[in-house]
Amino acid sequence: MSSPLSSRKDLLIDGAAVLSRWVLGGLFVWMGLQKALHPEPFIILVRQYELVTNFYLLNVISAVLPWFEVFCGLLVLAGIAVRGCTLVMLALLIPFTLLILKHALALASAGSLALCAVKFDCGCGNGEVYVCHKLAENSLLILLAAGLLCVHRRRWCARFSLW
Repeated sequence: MSSPLSSRKDLLIDGAAVLSRWVLGGLFVWMGLQKALHPEPFIILVRQYELVTNFYLLNVISAVLPWFEVFCGLLVLAGIAVRGCTLVMLALLIPFTLLILKHALALASAGSLALCAVKFDCGCGNGEVYVCHKLAENSLLILLAAGLLCVHRRRWCARFSLW
């Protein structure tokens, strides 16, 4: 038999997990749609990171990645395969955040600017943003995804994991 205090705590944790799912999933859907609906600017922004030089591969990335983000976001919103999708989201967020930092440091040193004064379009679908704001936003998204990965709350999920 659980005490009212522990059931209230469980309800609070469940609510935080659902809110985290909605924020993370909603942002992934929105940002993915921004990129998918405007593929030309997105491919140009992908090229600025100079990771891929093959034009065929650039086209594949710009065509597939946004829809993959939308798909993962929708699954997390629905509470389907939450652990797997949040792991994939972390695999996208962490390297991308490091790429943003690397690009911002290069721009800051080239323009003799403070890091937080650097503003550019990182390709997220938000247009030009100050790098410190984007790094803080991505750090929050990483924490939300890591929390969802570690906290096994199945309440209000259609199917928490596929295994």
